[in-house]
Amino acid sequence: MASSDLPDVDDISPRAWRLLRVAADYGQRDVEREIESVQQAHVSMLESGSRALSPVRRQQLLSLYVEELDAEQIRVLIEHF
Repeated sequence: MASSDLPDVDDISPRAWRLLRVAADYGQRDVEREIESVQQAHVSMLESGSRALSPVRRQQLLSLYVEELDAEQIRVLIEHF
């Protein structure tokens, strides 16, 4: 999926963020190792809805997940959760 085709990160719910991560087969600690300056606690807060990452960080996170998922999986998870 081209980066221009990615959904707006503001349209992704906390639950969808969690489901995207799990569907992409990433643990929170895995994300911490893959994206510099994103810690497991940041991912946890994003997924719980208690705090959001910056739009740039959320874009990095989404880009990481979409490398492992197809467009239909991404669309379904974001639209339905």
